[in-house]
Amino acid sequence: MTLSMYQASAPRFVHLLKNLSAILDKAKAHAEAKKIDELVLTSSRLYPDMYPLARQVQIACDSAKGAVARLAGVDVPKHEDTEKTFDELKARIEKTLAFIATVKAAQVDGSEEKEVVLKIGGKDLPFKGMAYLLGFAWPNFFFHLTTAYNILRHNGVELGKRDFVGNP
Repeated sequence: MTLSMYQASAPRFVHLLKNLSAILDKAKAHAEAKKIDELVLTSSRLYPDMYPLARQVQIACDSAKGAVARLAGVDVPKHEDTEKTFDELKARIEKTLAFIATVKAAQVDGSEEKEVVLKIGGKDLPFKGMAYLLGFAWPNFFFHLTTAYNILRHNGVELGKRDFVGNP
């Protein structure tokens, strides 16, 4: 049995974005219970030169929707990066999930050799579809997802591996 490009992308992003949304619920409950202004948490970072939690969530969403869109050959939806509260970040995740739901397996399957060109730092970065998904999109997504988790964990939100991984 083979794993299709769709199976390796859209449903996996959806699963982990739903876990991220549940993590944000726990963070909001933690802030309320400890009487912490939620903006303190959403603007927290692990190190001064790193992005804050809100930006980590935005980039995780952008990575997921961008990967699915590029592999499907459709336009990447643009979302303004204005979210600051947990509810706004959860709404960003929901918009991303709604977009991914519009992409059908037939649009993504067979994209292993598809040309994907990213513009990074003013330069073109060319990939073939599978190399893009496995070597760029997934690592980028996981980096920002993990960093969001770590920011909250570092700030005392009671999270564990199950929150990150979820129930497969």
